[in-house]
Amino acid sequence: MAGLAEIAEAAGVSVSTVSRVLNRKSGIAEETRQRVLDVVNQLPHTARGVGALRRTGVIGLLVPELSNPVFPAFAEALESRAAQAGYASLLCNTRAAMSEREYVQMLQARGVEGMIFVSPEIANPDTDERRTRGYYEKLGREGVRMVFVNGGAPSLDVPDITVDEHLAGHAAARHLLELGHRRIGFVSGPSRALPSRLKRAGWAAALEEAGVEPAADLVAHGGFSAEGGAEAMARLLDGPAPTAVLCSSDVMALGAMGEAKRRGLTTPEDISVVGFDDIPMAAYCQPALTTLAQPIRDMAAAAVDELLRQLDPDGAERGSTSFSRLFRPNLIVRESTRGL
Repeated sequence: MAGLAEIAEAAGVSVSTVSRVLNRKSGIAEETRQRVLDVVNQLPHTARGVGALRRTGVIGLLVPELSNPVFPAFAEALESRAAQAGYASLLCNTRAAMSEREYVQMLQARGVEGMIFVSPEIANPDTDERRTRGYYEKLGREGVRMVFVNGGAPSLDVPDITVDEHLAGHAAARHLLELGHRRIGFVSGPSRALPSRLKRAGWAAALEEAGVEPAADLVAHGGFSAEGGAEAMARLLDGPAPTAVLCSSDVMALGAMGEAKRRGLTTPEDISVVGFDDIPMAAYCQPALTTLAQPIRDMAAAAVDELLRQLDPDGAERGSTSFSRLFRPNLIVRESTRGL
């Protein structure tokens, strides 16, 4: 197998230099960078086709954006786990200069052995699900080894390492109910997004278990951004205001708290707020954000390990059932929630 050590030997550089080149790090002379890339492109490999693998010791990591801190956190955890297993990673931001499909073509041309998609295109509510599903099925037929992280694609035979969104909505609502809140709003992501639908179902189930009607006027949708959270919160506050809200993400929660503050409301004295993800700034904003944490490092480890299982010629047979895992979110109580 042509891994980092073989590439380094052929190029006359260190393994760390190979890793830096493949991860597009700065501080490498252009002549050295080109020499490494020439070696990667010239490595012997099996012919393209179903089941074909190019042994390069490199995998691709595709994330939808880097502005939301949860995605850099996933990228760092995935890259770290891959490095522990002797693989370098190529990180692709699919909402930047190139689309996910363009990056996939580039990764195939570079001979990556497999790809991990964090919130892949099929999880985007604005995509044509049938056409996108056919695209991933085609990649599978071509022998591309893939793993989704929070992929939201149960119709595809692709391993999906995902967090339990239904449980997150249920746990957030139950926390607020235990604090005495009864009019609990949901600052939701786009209505077509599977995570939004699952969180809403969990929120509604918790309210119904407590004998509280999950009224439709307590749900407002926005984009997965601070602006989207502020817009959704504004719609909730324009009606009979809730005393507490749960949000589809921490970034949305920060926007929701900002909108409440703009209207002269104080968190948590006037309105309690719960987020989702546990991004680094959640513990340091004012007030510190109560949230449901994704176990990012555990999920990243499971995703990389599943991809390596697919790449292991002595491992599970091709065509065997995909290995997917559902992880529990963890409630972290901070200062943004309080009892009535």
